[in-house]
This record gives sequence, structure tokens and C-alpha cells, in this order.
Amino acid sequence: MTLILAVAMERPRARTPWLAASVFTFVGLLRMRLAQPGPSAFSRERMDSVLAMCTAALLVGTVLAQRGLQPDPPVACDSCVAWNGPQLPFKVFGNTFFVGTAGLSSVLITSPGGLVLLDGALPQSAPEIDAHIRALGFRTEDVRLILVSHVHFDHVGGIHALQALSGARVVASASASQALARGNLLPDDPQFGLGLTSTRFPAVDGAASVKDGETVRVGTLAVTAHLTPGHTPGSTTWTWNSCEGARCVNVVYADSLNAVSADGFRFTGDATHGSIEASFRKSISIVERLPCEILITVHPEFSQVFEKLAQRIQHPETNPFVNAGACRAYAASARATLDGRVMAERSGKAR
Repeated sequence: MTLILAVAMERPRARTPWLAASVFTFVGLLRMRLAQPGPSAFSRERMDSVLAMCTAALLVGTVLAQRGLQPDPPVACDSCVAWNGPQLPFKVFGNTFFVGTAGLSSVLITSPGGLVLLDGALPQSAPEIDAHIRALGFRTEDVRLILVSHVHFDHVGGIHALQALSGARVVASASASQALARGNLLPDDPQFGLGLTSTRFPAVDGAASVKDGETVRVGTLAVTAHLTPGHTPGSTTWTWNSCEGARCVNVVYADSLNAVSADGFRFTGDATHGSIEASFRKSISIVERLPCEILITVHPEFSQVFEKLAQRIQHPETNPFVNAGACRAYAASARATLDGRVMAERSGKAR
């Protein structure tokens, strides 16, 4: 019974069928032994006692299984398979770890007082993120805060399941908190026109709202919110300090600054809404001016996360993630994209 309980606690959801098979195989062997002639070490009363203990162990294992991660149904999209591709977790610097997938970032920050998780990727990404946290030697149940960049399904889809497992407090901008509660975009989101069926995600109730410049804490770990609207009205960039020995660096988890939208939306405004060009440009400038030695973006390709990882593997004496110009380069690229979009809108060439 001790072995059964140990296995159940190690991987409860995956082991429940194993538990059932083990219990009933063991009981079956006992019954076969009792049916044979000759002396037996087990009386029928003793076998009933063993059966009762095994049944109790199976029930405990079932309860433990129900406590494991319960992922929400997967979503389908043109990029979802590639986005959710396998990717080994790894340390970026100090207490900062990448626990996301091949196309979607999720970042773990560790501290003696608990863990902080940034973003949850797709609904089908939640089991991967959970497994990555555990592979690094931590427990998802120890996540105390889940912080949100923006509320598109490819970044918040897994939060419902991860929050249910960990009991963590979810923190987002005021706009994002409203969208989380409804499980879909608000009408002022540039991608709202894609339709509710294409943009919905598992709703998350009770998300706390954070203000621009506000710092949230888990013990001594402090993470600061910077509102950077544009890609969505509630987009938020997060910063913190990460140390290795005596060396400390400023880490920036930058939200998307990409001027993409549903067909018909105008960042320069139209009869249905005012222009958000100026606020978008302000957001780009905010990221550009942040103290920034390490940049991680919500889509890893925007900050060459895996290219830097490959360089570090080839040259372990260096850490390419440390790059004081990374935020400026990211902002310059985003500004060029917005310039092109504004020009297309003003010339009537935007979709």
C-alpha cells in the first residue's frame, strides 16, 4: 500500500489507471493462491484485510489524481500546432527561467517565498508548462502569482487550469481583468473583429487589477507593471531584478508591440473609435527607455530567445541573453511596423 500511495503522489493523474490495475492484479493473485490446495500464508480473513487496504489506497490515489492539473479543451488555429511545439525549459539568468513552448513564452521567477509565473500560453500548453516547472525542480502548486501580458487566447489560454492547480492570484491590467472574467476580448481590442468563436479562452474569475508602475510582491521578489497599450488596450510589460551571485540585471518581459488587427480596424481611428496611434507610440517609447539588460518577449522569436540559447550552448562561457541594447532594438522594430501600418491606413491600402 505504501508503494501505491508513493506512486500516486508522484504523478497522480497519470498513475490512476496503474493504481487500479495494480490493486486488482494483486487481489486476483491472492485469490488464485487461496484457491490452490495446500498451506497458504494468507487466510481468507487476512486477504479481506489486504483487499480493504488496497481499496483504500486506490481511493486515496483517485482523490490525489483529481488534484492534478485539469487542462481545458484545446483550441485550434493555423499556428497552434507550431506555437505549442515541444521546448525544453531552461534558466535564462539567476532566478528567471523559460518554461514556455516552442512559440509562446511563459516565464517562471523563483524565490524562497514562492513562485511567480508570467503568462499561460494556449489551453493545451498548460500541461507542458506544468511539466516544465517540475522538470526544473519546482512545484506548480508553489506558484503564488500569475501575471498577464495581454488577453489573447495564445497567452492566457492556460491560465485557468494553472490557477486552479496552484491557487495563485492572477494579476493583470484593469482592461485585461475584465476580459479575463468574460473569457473573451472587449470590443475595443484591435482583434475583436475576428469574432468571439476565434478569440475566446477559458475565463478566469477574480483577477486583481494592477496600475501603471505598481509593484506586486511574493516575499522579497518584486515585479513591476508597465502599461503598454496598443496591441491590446490592456497590454502590460513586466520588469524585475535577477541576480547571479553579486551580479544583478534588469529583466524585461515585454508585451507585444505588434500593430496587427482584425480586418477593418484602424489604429488611426475611424467613425467607430478614436486614434490610438499616439498611445501606441508612447508604449513603444516606454519599452525603449526601460532599464533592460535581458529582454524576453511574449513570442520568443521577437527577442531571438532560442537563437540566444543556441549561442550559449555553443559558448557556455558567455550569456547572450544579457544585451543592454535588446529593448531599444525591439522598440525600433515595433516602431517601423507601426509606421508601415499607419502609412497603409492613410493611403487606403490597409485591409
